[in-house]
Order: sequence, then structure tokens, then C-alpha cells
Amino acid sequence: MNTNTWDLGGRVAVVTGAARGIGAATAALLRERGASVVATDRSESVDDLAGDGVATLVGDVADEDTARAATKLAVDRFGGLDILVNNAGRTLNKPITETTVADFDSILAVNARGNFVQAREAFRIMEARGGGAIVSVASISSVVAFATQTAYAASKGAIAQITRVLAIEGGPKGIRANAVLPGVVDTDVMEGVVENGREMLAGFGDAHPIGRIGRPEEIAETIAFLASDAASFVTGALVAVDGGWTAQ
Repeated sequence: MNTNTWDLGGRVAVVTGAARGIGAATAALLRERGASVVATDRSESVDDLAGDGVATLVGDVADEDTARAATKLAVDRFGGLDILVNNAGRTLNKPITETTVADFDSILAVNARGNFVQAREAFRIMEARGGGAIVSVASISSVVAFATQTAYAASKGAIAQITRVLAIEGGPKGIRANAVLPGVVDTDVMEGVVENGREMLAGFGDAHPIGRIGRPEEIAETIAFLASDAASFVTGALVAVDGGWTAQ
């Protein structure tokens, strides 16, 4: 009997938004811990992750067909689905007077609807399988407000509430649902959005009591914990991984 509750050997995971940043770090860590992984992303670069124990899928997370295809790939290739990491997301920083309906709908489609459809499809497989773990990547913007984030904050707040509902519905079925709330993390998410995006992110270091921004691998470690049996009594939690930002 394996007594290592951190070990994920024999588990099957779907990780959305896996081509880069937190998603890529999480897919790599889950595989390292023994899980088979279906890595999905809208970017074809996700195919670079394909290999032993890793299958890839290119698709739009907001599309129901992508969610169905991801869960089907997990079942067909690896025999089931035990872990969903709902990571895919987009950001938007615009004053409300400059935010269009198209902007708002686009962010909600990816961040909130994408989270919902993937969780729904995973939930169905997990229920039939007798349990599982869903971990969503929300944000400190789920619980605190920042100017210019009307659409983004709404979408991340939705993820927090979806997580809580899934925990209540999933509890009797052996399905746990939790969300991580990262602070500012050193990824390329802002590249192509604003000039010198990485440098801008690094400038937020002093806003965290710990004195720096986070690394994707640090978020991945918390996700892996929540997906593992080490977190067997943790569900419905919003776990801040933010260098102390929300403690202020």
C-alpha cells in the first residue's frame, strides 16, 4: 500500500491552459508525481509537451466541444479522469468606460464559461468513477478589487463561486473542489498586452509582503497538493498563494 499521500501515481489529470506559465508548470509537476496528463491549450505549442504519459489537445477552452474532447481523450488514452486543473484564462485591464460589451463577454467566456464547461464534463466522469479533485486557478482579484479589472474580477469571482458550488454538490460523491488565488506571478501573460509586460509584473514585487512576485512552480506546488490525497479533507477552499497580498 502506498502511504505517500502526495504521490499521484495511477491518477489521470486534465490541465487547461497548459502551454505556458502556471499551466505548463502544473502539467510538468503532476507528471513528475506520477499522473498521466492531458494538456490542453488554444496554442499549438502545447503539442511540444506530448510524450510519455502526456497527451495534448488544441482547442478553445470556452467551447463545450473542447471540454468534451479533453475528458474523452483522458478516458480513451489513460482510462479515466481523476484530476482537473482548470487553469486557462485571459486578462484584461481597462477602465470601465473603455470596456466594451465584447471585451466583457470575451473575458467571461474564457475565464468563467470555460471553467464551467470543463468542470461539468469532468464532474460527470468523476461521479461515475467514484470521486476526483477539481482545482481551479482563480486570482486574488476573486476577493479584492483593483481598478481597471471589471471584466477580469467578475470572471475570477465567478470561478470562486463555481468552486464552492462544486464542493457542495461533489462532497457526497467523493469529488473535492478547491481554487488557488495567486498574487502576481512571473509569467509571460502580459507580453503582447502591454509594452514591457514582464518588467511591469516584476514591479509589483514590493506590493507583496514577501517582497517579490511569485513563480509558476510555486503555484503548481499548491495545485498538486490540493489534487492529492494529502488534501483529502480540503474542499470548497479558496487558497491564497499570494506572498501575503490579501493579508494586508
